[in-house]
Amino acid sequence: MAPEQMAEGPEADAALPPPRPLDAIDQDILRILQSDGRASIRSVAERVHVSRANAYARINRLVEDGVIRSFGARVDHERAGQGTSAYITLTIVQNSWRSVREQLRELPGASHIALVGGDFDVLLLVHTPDNRALRELVLTRLQAIPEVLSTRTLLVFEEEDLEPSG
Repeated sequence: MAPEQMAEGPEADAALPPPRPLDAIDQDILRILQSDGRASIRSVAERVHVSRANAYARINRLVEDGVIRSFGARVDHERAGQGTSAYITLTIVQNSWRSVREQLRELPGASHIALVGGDFDVLLLVHTPDNRALRELVLTRLQAIPEVLSTRTLLVFEEEDLEPSG
């Protein structure tokens, strides 16, 4: 499926059908594809004991329903030249989330953005080549966003992906 056909962002959510319950076969298909997004339809079908047509139809339904948002590769950021990772907390002007989110999406190395409740408003995960690039991102790019009132940077020393790894 082409990337432009994948559901993305809150705007796409409005076009999605209501969530349907997932049965055990759907759950197994999701586990297989999370572990190996390149698994062939044939391989998936064999592993969940259904026909290829059934597996193909189920995967298409999971995509159309927005359960599967995209297919991609998990990247080892350090080996890809992005050896510094940090979580950055942001306190923002009230009711500015949508504007701030759009500006954060444009940041180089931004990997995950979440609106959260608590002592701060936004949690941002970034990957940069080194500490100098991280400093530039925080002090120049983030703090130049008018709606950002304050930031706090939490340097990641070690990380582990908890999703299935194949």
